[in-house]
Amino acid sequence: MKITIMDTTLRDGEQTSGVSFTGAEKLNMAKLLLEDLKVDRIEIASARVSEGEFKGAKMIFSWAREHGYNEKVEVLGFVDGDISLKWIKDAGGKVINLLTKGSLKHCQVQLRKTPEEHISDIKGVLKIAQDMGIRVNIYFEDWSNGMRHSPEYMYQMLDSLQHENIDRYMLPDTLGILNHEETYNFCLDMRSRYPKLNFDFHAHNDYDLATANVFSALKAGITGIHTTINGLGERAGNVPLSSVIGVVKDHFNYDMSVREDKLYLVSKFIESFSGIRIPANKPLIGENVFTQTSGIHADGDQKDNLYFNDLLPERFGRKREYALGKMSGKASIIKNLEELGIELSKEEMKMVTERVIELGDKKETVSKEDLPYIISDVLKSEKVNQFIKIKNYSLSVAKGLRSMATLSVEIDCKVYEETASGDGQYDAFMKALWKIYDKLQKKHPVLVDYFVSIPPGGKTDALVECMITWDYNGRIIKTRGLDSDQTVAAIKGTVKMLNIIEEII
Repeated sequence: MKITIMDTTLRDGEQTSGVSFTGAEKLNMAKLLLEDLKVDRIEIASARVSEGEFKGAKMIFSWAREHGYNEKVEVLGFVDGDISLKWIKDAGGKVINLLTKGSLKHCQVQLRKTPEEHISDIKGVLKIAQDMGIRVNIYFEDWSNGMRHSPEYMYQMLDSLQHENIDRYMLPDTLGILNHEETYNFCLDMRSRYPKLNFDFHAHNDYDLATANVFSALKAGITGIHTTINGLGERAGNVPLSSVIGVVKDHFNYDMSVREDKLYLVSKFIESFSGIRIPANKPLIGENVFTQTSGIHADGDQKDNLYFNDLLPERFGRKREYALGKMSGKASIIKNLEELGIELSKEEMKMVTERVIELGDKKETVSKEDLPYIISDVLKSEKVNQFIKIKNYSLSVAKGLRSMATLSVEIDCKVYEETASGDGQYDAFMKALWKIYDKLQKKHPVLVDYFVSIPPGGKTDALVECMITWDYNGRIIKTRGLDSDQTVAAIKGTVKMLNIIEEII
């Protein structure tokens, strides 16, 4: 069976509190979703919202027409005669997702209409849409409450609309109230009563049951699922595409058009656009989900991949890692040393393992890139050399003036000095450093991410941990610095990175 995905990140996902995409961001996300990730359809806007929404939709439709995606781009519209339809047509759209009422209470209280009046209004919109050449899918808003409290109303709606020119009938759990048993029973009821209709299921996550409810909808025979990237959406959000992929492919063995190897890339882009960080333990896309922490697990993987499951990181453009800390054993350290190309004797391994566990007990974060420094510190080993040392530096900041940095750097036993200005002390420091690198014709890496954290409590003298991600010739290097001063912490992490690159080259 083929399961189709309608991604509504650009419409429902934008309802996340504090999230508002620009037209250019929406266009780029539409390209990522349709061209890179290969979702089947996207919902990009609500009709009549604002002039900015209209302009953004128009940009997307213009691009979609040129690249053959126009039929895959949809807009939510309302039962308002021809108003929403004209908005969509003027923007360049071809598909309306018509928002109707899926519960008797919504129909009577919000619309103040009888079911018969509402159905008549819907049919009027359907007739106009057909005349305008616009295809129609239909949402039954509050369908889950409708099935709980007024199922006869839903049957009346579908009995009246089942022979109309409607492509897909969309069943939203608008308030995220369902559990997996209700979802199965309600969806099976729809499929059994109306076997010729195409149904989509739209899950919200208020009870943290969105993925379980998608599982039940698929089990009941639903063939279309609505998702958002990273679970964006109002309140607790919508079901994340990342969670749906594993359910569809691994639990049902159904087909999808989605390129799962592009999932992480697209998720990170939309994390950047939305400003909403992906939780570290988010399935498939979280920073830690392919990291083994237990030394026992690393040992099992080393012997015969005993702790692997079907969610292999390579499927999703990721890589398996082995965390270093108080839970580490020899196998975890060996796995990380193999990537660094470092070999240790049995006795050396024992000493390094003890040091890693000691640091972990102090709640220190130990990274793969920290290992050479731990080895050097513990063993006084010549395996790792500090080719680059910051001898001295002076940083200044003044109101209304650019920050200044002067630094003295020792590279291969020679000392170099430079001064530069920048937008902040760290920026000035880096510009002075890169001046020296440019004189020596040394390639410098690209800063990918810069993240600062302090312990809870917010004390002014708290230690600052600065985590910096660099890209050097396609290789991702993460380093950390720890200090009571944020800039100094960043400098410490930078020096680590410079020496790691010297080891690489």
